[in-house]
Amino acid sequence: MEKMQLIHINEEAKEFHLSNGQVSYIFRVEPKIKQLEQFFFGKSIKHRESFSYLVERENRPANNLYEGDHTSALEHIKQEYPGFGTTDFRYPAHQVKWPIGDRVTHLEYSSHKVRKGKPVLEGLPATYTENDTEAETLTITLKDAYSELEVYLNYTIFAALPVITRSTCFVNQGSETIELENVMSASVDLPDANYDLLHLNGAWARETHVERKALHTGLQSVSSARGASSHAHNPFMALVRPDSTETVGEVYGFSLVYSGNFSAQVEVDTYHVTRAMIGINPFRFNWQLDPNASFQTPEAVMVYSDKGLNGMSQAFHELYRTRLARGVWRDKERPVLINNWEATYFDFNENKILEIAENAAELGVELFVLDDGWFNKRNDDSTSLGDWFEDESKLPNGIKGLSEKIHQLGLKFGLWFEPEMVNKDTTLYEQHPDWIIQVPGKNVSHGRNQFVLDFSRPEVVDNLFQQMDTIIEGSQIDYIKWDMNRYISEAFSISLPADRQEELYHRYILGVYDLYERLIAKYPEILFESCAGGGARNDPGMLYYAPQAWASDDTDAVERLKIQYGTSMVYPISSIGSHVSAVPNHQVGRMTSMDMRSHVAYFGTFGYELDITMLSHEETESIQQHIQFFKKHRKLIQQGDFYRLKSPFEGNHTAWMIVSRDQAEAVVGFYQVLGTPNPAYERLVLTGLDPEKRYAVHPMQQERYGDDLMAAGLIFADDVTTDRGKEWTFNRHGDFTSNIFYLTSKNDSEGN
Repeated sequence: MEKMQLIHINEEAKEFHLSNGQVSYIFRVEPKIKQLEQFFFGKSIKHRESFSYLVERENRPANNLYEGDHTSALEHIKQEYPGFGTTDFRYPAHQVKWPIGDRVTHLEYSSHKVRKGKPVLEGLPATYTENDTEAETLTITLKDAYSELEVYLNYTIFAALPVITRSTCFVNQGSETIELENVMSASVDLPDANYDLLHLNGAWARETHVERKALHTGLQSVSSARGASSHAHNPFMALVRPDSTETVGEVYGFSLVYSGNFSAQVEVDTYHVTRAMIGINPFRFNWQLDPNASFQTPEAVMVYSDKGLNGMSQAFHELYRTRLARGVWRDKERPVLINNWEATYFDFNENKILEIAENAAELGVELFVLDDGWFNKRNDDSTSLGDWFEDESKLPNGIKGLSEKIHQLGLKFGLWFEPEMVNKDTTLYEQHPDWIIQVPGKNVSHGRNQFVLDFSRPEVVDNLFQQMDTIIEGSQIDYIKWDMNRYISEAFSISLPADRQEELYHRYILGVYDLYERLIAKYPEILFESCAGGGARNDPGMLYYAPQAWASDDTDAVERLKIQYGTSMVYPISSIGSHVSAVPNHQVGRMTSMDMRSHVAYFGTFGYELDITMLSHEETESIQQHIQFFKKHRKLIQQGDFYRLKSPFEGNHTAWMIVSRDQAEAVVGFYQVLGTPNPAYERLVLTGLDPEKRYAVHPMQQERYGDDLMAAGLIFADDVTTDRGKEWTFNRHGDFTSNIFYLTSKNDSEGN
């Protein structure tokens, strides 16, 4: 079979067409202005010798670049990487401050290069290829007409997915230092404004809530200036046609592979052109670019779907699960874990930990995780961060001894760290008070009684690596939960000069990436899970280092429906940290059944966060059954195609399902929040199945064809002769109820 050509170039017209049968992205070099002009982004179209018919020009009231030419206004030309102030008055993708104080650039096309595969972004997380047949990369070199600045625009198109990634590199070939004030990773000008803006917002304990509103003229944006991608917004947005649903219609998704301050914004001009861009937040950003130095932006991932939001999400899931996450745990089935945090908080000793671990092992748990409180004299959240050595009063045999005993029980062992933070009563702070982010002589605010270490300084990163390495190297550690429990305020580094202070946020996150990289290089077998007070840094940048993330500190099953539903817009199910916790729930006080809590947590990495020694016999039997079910189906859950069926933001019911790649089996989750009197009959229409296959539906003891299930759907009774009163009571009566259905094709082995 002949390999598909992914990048077509009409050399004479300098037209560039990236296409793989699913998506097309077309732009050209505008012949007079010599800047890049956007033609088309959308469903794949056939390549042709000229796309000149897509040029839009007419005489409009405007400032024009060239005397006598009334159609050279950049304000009315769709652009690939726009600047500001030279006839374009929309928000720009880049802004450079020159030594004399002006900010005028004119980035002209210089050359282009096509290569197989995808180059690495040095020092930054990014998607990757495993062989050169998976993608092609186009690099456009732009040169400023007035200086020695060069800008490289990188475009990668993947062969098997409707995905195009973009990033930008600035190189100062001149003899003077210049200032980068705005460096977006990607900008796209779309020809109309008939879209809804969908994004994920929230706060601590209610992250990734879906919000969707129609575009309006002017600027709409989501962003973070907190030093992390944040609980408030995720570095993602989607432009959705108003009539698009989960399965039908056009969607454009934009996601940033970055864990620091970001901006994702849409500007609709007075001619209804929509400019979408994403990248590092220009607020409080300024980078001094010295002669012969370069600056690389994070990678932006753009997804096109003509199959609705599910189509967009499945493209993100496949790319991020298999070509962003990496290492030995990328494709491994994740272990069922138990974390002691909500079971003990800071109040534990080795005997208590071993008691929990012994009980967990008997029930089928595979990994025990020791959370906060194991180091120095950490008995509450006001002390000890930064001094990473064991508290011998709690752990007389240290982490080494405890990890060995946990392994003797047949469990893997995991450990919690919060390496980016320090408390003031520590040796680390006493010896290095200048190592925290602070403005000398001014108040320094705290969060959770802690202060942020200045990870822009290599010596700080070195110290934390050495401390963590000492613990890890001497112990049997299989998993690390990396937490971060406060944002950056009073952003100032004592080690940076005054004119480089606005480099701090970016330098900080590069330091975090560096520490991750060094630990992974030395300990490639360890499974990392990222956490930031829950979901404050649940972003694609972290996924490159840690293949799973704690989605939220809120473990309530009802709240988790919204959190996990929203997270699934971008992130694969294998990355969503989801646990069963105790009731009343510690965040909202709600009482939900063990079934409900487990049925929600199945759709993630799955684990427990409760005192397993305090449960009744019935509860422990239930846990055994839930663990058995999850182990039997976790490969399907973590690697299958995920579909959202009913939104928790739109009604009393939530539903989703996962279908195996061969469509031979599926798991469906259905959840009811509140019971209702005398409810109407409910049908749940499925999707993603093979219409020709006959499926056994468990536990309903039905056999149904795929086309039937995707048209008529499931009714919550065995058949028309079933005692509906009994079946209704089981499935739909009461608050906080749930059901899990397992489908297997007739020729496959049956499950339960």
